[in-house]
Amino acid sequence: MRILPDRRAKLRAAMRAAGVDIAALTPGPTLRYLSERGWQTGDRPLLALFPLAGEPALVCPALMGESPRFAYSDAESPQPALEHALESLAARNRAIGVEANRLRYAEARLISQCAPDSHLLDFSAELADLRMIKDAGEIAAIRHAIAMSEAALRDTLASARIGISERELAARLDSRMIELGADGLAFETLLHAGANTALPHTAPLAYRIQPGDPLLIDFGARAAGYCADITRTVFVGAVTAAQRDFYAVVEAANAAARAVARPGVSAETVDVAARQVIIAAGYGDLIRHRTGHGIGLQAHEAPYIVRGNQQRLQAGMVFTIEPGIYRMGEIGVRIEDDILITETGAESLTTFPRGAMVV
Repeated sequence: MRILPDRRAKLRAAMRAAGVDIAALTPGPTLRYLSERGWQTGDRPLLALFPLAGEPALVCPALMGESPRFAYSDAESPQPALEHALESLAARNRAIGVEANRLRYAEARLISQCAPDSHLLDFSAELADLRMIKDAGEIAAIRHAIAMSEAALRDTLASARIGISERELAARLDSRMIELGADGLAFETLLHAGANTALPHTAPLAYRIQPGDPLLIDFGARAAGYCADITRTVFVGAVTAAQRDFYAVVEAANAAARAVARPGVSAETVDVAARQVIIAAGYGDLIRHRTGHGIGLQAHEAPYIVRGNQQRLQAGMVFTIEPGIYRMGEIGVRIEDDILITETGAESLTTFPRGAMVV
């Protein structure tokens, strides 16, 4: 199993700091980050074992053709293969670090059976931290995902018509991202019109778009496994003065948060900057979520741009700034950008216009 040398060094440093002797990972973003392979979770157990010294071991089904040394067939239990792998790594009486929020009971039980004298440690936070600072290749992939997403949004908005349903328009957007080269969607597209825009994180509905409706679209493509996450709110046919004023509060909150984002400030500072604008406008009771979150191999990952998070921003972090306000039964507005922290400040990787747009 191939692992990039710089990522191996980061993993081992985190293991030493946490007192972990073996990191046992199942398919997911962390394993993809370390191995650059996108294995899928299936009914057959797969475990990648990373020791402090020596080469990693992959215990997997033989049908994958990945690791004949520690592979098992459908006619076999995976237990002998895992026991063999653990013995090769001298993993007895050891601390085994796992992602507690991802490890299934089947794999946890298998580890406990094969290494009864070892103990499992939750290594989730440390593993998530490994992926927070993006390298040049990761940033390039995110830029590509954003470029495809924005191009797809332009084309989809140009094709929107009165009477089309939220579901139909979302399907057009999804299809267009794939046509433009996305290797998948970052998450299920959220698209709402009219009063449904006040439902900030609900799947598209059967509602058909009417003249004067606000239209909120939260979506993103994947490129080489990396996510874009963009939200824009536009207006269909016309925008009223009241809608424009409501929108302007969110636009100002987005600008305030982007203005303070730079190395050394806390994640909370960015959240507070957006929140204060909304509160000052009298809409504090309409805030329903944090200001942002990291993006990378997951659409939601560290760092989280939220009150109480004193983590300092560093160059290479990529996260969203997405203030929103939602008046139930009437309108919701969210404006979401993807932000890269640079050595000297911050860059908005998203370039789609933020002003109130009529389509």
